[in-house]
This record gives sequence, C-alpha cells and structure tokens, in this order.
Amino acid sequence: MSTLLIIAILLLGFIVVFQIAKASEYVSVLKGEKKTFEQNNRINGFLLLAFLILGLIGVYWCNEMFKGKILGEAASDHGEKIDNMLYITIAITGIVFIITQILLFWFSFKYQYNEKRKAFYYPHNNKLEALWTAVPAIALTVLVGFGLYYWFKITGDAPKEANVIEITGKQFGWIYRYPGKDKVFGKKYYKNIDEGNLNQLGLLWDDKAAQDDIVTNEAMYMVVGKPVKLVINSRDVVHDVGLVHFRMKMDAVPGTPTTMWFTPKYTTAQMKEKTGNPDFEYEISCDQMCGKGHYSMKGIVKVVEPAEYLLWLAKQKPNYVMSNPEPAVAPAVPAADSTATAAVEATKSLSN
Repeated sequence: MSTLLIIAILLLGFIVVFQIAKASEYVSVLKGEKKTFEQNNRINGFLLLAFLILGLIGVYWCNEMFKGKILGEAASDHGEKIDNMLYITIAITGIVFIITQILLFWFSFKYQYNEKRKAFYYPHNNKLEALWTAVPAIALTVLVGFGLYYWFKITGDAPKEANVIEITGKQFGWIYRYPGKDKVFGKKYYKNIDEGNLNQLGLLWDDKAAQDDIVTNEAMYMVVGKPVKLVINSRDVVHDVGLVHFRMKMDAVPGTPTTMWFTPKYTTAQMKEKTGNPDFEYEISCDQMCGKGHYSMKGIVKVVEPAEYLLWLAKQKPNYVMSNPEPAVAPAVPAADSTATAAVEATKSLSN
C-alpha cells in the first residue's frame, strides 16, 4: 500500500511540474517573449552542431592517442583472433555510431522550431521497420557466430604436445601444479587439504601419479611457441583466471574444472624489449569479485625458452617430497671409534 502511495505522489508531482512548465511557456508567448525563445532555439541548434563536430574530433583524437598503448600487442595466437574480432566489432558499431550521431545532431539543428513550418508525422512504415530490424540482426548473428567459433577453438581439445598446467584459485592467491615425469596429474581430495603439511591441493599420496606432481605458488612457467593447456579449479569461491596480455579469461568454479589453451608468442624478455619496460611481467589476475582481498589476487606468468623451462623444472621438488620429508638418520659411528669405545668399556668392567 505504501509503495502505491509513493508512486501516486511521484506521478502527481510530475503532472504538476509539467503543467507549470506549459503554463510558463504560454505566459512567455503572451508577454512577447516569442523572439527570445526563437533566438535561444537557434543558439541551441548551433551549439548542438558544434558539439557534434568537436565530439567526433575528440573521438578520433583519443583513438589515435591511445590505440595500442594500453594493452599492447596480443601475446598469444588466440589473442590475435580476439583482437581481430574486437576490431571488426568496433568498426561496425563505430560506423553505425557516427552515422546515427550525425543524423541526430544535424536533424536537431536543421529542423529546429520554425513557425512557418509544420511537423510532418510519419508514424509507420513496414518496409523501413523490417530493414532496420533485419540488418542489425544479421550483423549481430555474424559477430556471434565468429565469437562462438573462436570460443570453441579456445576451449576445445589442445594439441597432444601441449604442456598441461593446473591452476587453482583460493582466497587470495593462485596455486600452480605441473605433472611429473609420468605426465599425469595425481588424484586429489579436498578433505586432504593440509596447509600445515604443505598439501595445498589435498593430493592423495597413495596414488603414485601424485608423488611426482610439482606444486608452487611463485609463478606459472610456460614455453614460448608451445601450446599450453590450463586446467582451472577453485578451492573455495568462484574466481576467474584473467590473462590480459594473452587476451584469455576463464572462470574458476569450485568442483567444476574448466579448461582453455593457447600458444604464447613472446618470452617475458622479448616483451620487456617490445614494451620498453625493463620491469615488465605477464600477469594473472582474478577477474571475478571474490572477497575483500580480491584486489590483491595477482600472480606472475613467466614465458621462457625451452632450455630455461627444463632447467627451472629440474630445480623443483615434488610436492610429495616437500610434504613428507625423510626423517633424519643419526650418523654411523666409525669402526675405529667403536673399537675404542668397546675397549674402554671392557677395561672398566675388569677394574670393577
């Protein structure tokens, strides 16, 4: 009831304001302010035309100023296709935008109020409505078709030679897992997660395939020019793997692994040269609001040459070894020392 009362009051207020505005307009005309009204109307028409010209110049200037400088060149093969799709979409929508804005402001200027001209009412035209419905529908269908094609390429089967990396999101960081020499990920179970014993993913140590898996939080390593498949998980809430330089993005959903693959084009060192930034690093970010520490959920991606990747991989310890260190063994007593000790003990026993 209170909601209906508020709506009724707002509606009544709108009617009152509208009637006051109309009454003020009629009073102005009766008082001889008609010329002032027409003059203001012409000024507004010219201002609209100036806004159109300056606005289009501003759009062009911003495009030339920032084109290619915010994100830079796509650093993956799929990223190139994403950029091409974006450019095509911007071209189509940009042409429509420019045409409609020119018509909007030009009509406002050309057909401003004139007492010698009456408005021409054109309420309906079937052919025109069919045209402006069919053309956008066809254009959007084509764009969506290209989008689906690239989407299935990105989320489809990766090449057999692709490196496979598992990414698991947690509040507020990333866990990376690499298969060992067997090239197979071991089994895991969320109830086995034990941060104190360095088992962040809950790997099952009874599974031999899990005993050589490498788990790290430091950085995600990829080989330049070699396909990489990402298997994406979440340990708590919904996250999102955002790889802006590669133009890749995929949700990390608890209990539902998602995948995507791509081929990096440039090493981190090459990107430092291309961007002129000696501190450049590929970044992985969370693109889904996941809690109060969401802003800090970032990671580093290293794209390196094959030899450097193999060297890095050789230095890593399997998570099984880190979680189950071998117990320290007391050093063996040298034979000479043991003989001397036995002699001393025997002398003590004889003396007693």
